[in-house]
Amino acid sequence: MLLKLPKISMAYSTSASRPESLTADKRYRPAKQVHFQKTHSMPPHKAEVFKSLESWAENNLLAHLKPVEKCWQPQEFLPQPDSEGFYEQVKELRERSNQLSDDYLVVLVGDMITEEAVPTYQSMLNSLDGVEDETGVSLTPWAIWTRAWTAEENRHGDLLNKYLYLTGRVDMKKIEKTIQYLISSGMDPKFENNPYLGFMYTSFQERATFISHGNTARLAKQQGDVKLAQICGTIAADEKRHETAYVEIVEKLFEVDPDATVLAFADMMRKRVQMPAHLVYDGEDDNLFKNYSGVAQRIGVYTARDYADILEFLVRRWKVEKLTGLSGEGRRAQDFVCGLGSRFRKLEERAQERANKEVTVPFSWIFGRQLKV
Repeated sequence: MLLKLPKISMAYSTSASRPESLTADKRYRPAKQVHFQKTHSMPPHKAEVFKSLESWAENNLLAHLKPVEKCWQPQEFLPQPDSEGFYEQVKELRERSNQLSDDYLVVLVGDMITEEAVPTYQSMLNSLDGVEDETGVSLTPWAIWTRAWTAEENRHGDLLNKYLYLTGRVDMKKIEKTIQYLISSGMDPKFENNPYLGFMYTSFQERATFISHGNTARLAKQQGDVKLAQICGTIAADEKRHETAYVEIVEKLFEVDPDATVLAFADMMRKRVQMPAHLVYDGEDDNLFKNYSGVAQRIGVYTARDYADILEFLVRRWKVEKLTGLSGEGRRAQDFVCGLGSRFRKLEERAQERANKEVTVPFSWIFGRQLKV
């Protein structure tokens, strides 16, 4: 077996490069480029842990997937193009969407773009040592899960994209450029091809998307678009099911390898869990993710409080405070993660202070209209 040793590589900065700077004699580079990358940090022998869990994954993890024939599909929520009432259905959709605020539209577009980058997320999961889909059609439970999870997630972006297109309220060409920029830039979750870190990230992230889509459902209902509320709520239910699966993977890891698992938890929390679209760029705004996140914070779709709540939920769910038999390093990691909640609450206060400042920026997604961030 070829051993994969930890590597550290230096890449490019995260500053955006303008596409017009590309010339015939200059190679294409992603708009957002990551400066520091660390790879393959899991000791090779730890891959045996995941090999030993294949039977468990077959019986437990795959139970969280739904057969295609029992899954909802985007077209169920959209005007029917083969019906005589198609144009009337579109008109009704547009009338409902006219009540949506610009703040809401920007956050919904950001959520949709995040969902549309699902090819990146599949490639990231397939980079995890010990659980990767080695052939593209592997029948290990880890590989089956990754492909089926991706297929289920793919419906989310499809549905939101089509719905937003039909509203006529957003600049679809700018949005399409943003999606292309994001997928070509990738993401930097900092889990180092390490499945202990990777499944920590997905547990946290899937709960974050469940909360975000749940809040967009609530706001859509408040603003009078009940169909959009149903759409966002349906997507949130998928995210909740996926969250449950990832949380159970980590719960099992705490059972079979508590020391390595709590160290991974602490490592991921020290790095801070970056949202999947943190490299988002529209060709204009170098601070697009920060600005979009500022709007989401201000209108209550995803906030610093939610981040702290997720951390405390996972600490409770995994019973981290009750872990025993840890090494000295493991006990220090345990103390660290169990005490983080109060520190993140202070960050929440600072985030709220920033949200109260009168700073406005234009968003290309809504034809350059200005919003408070």
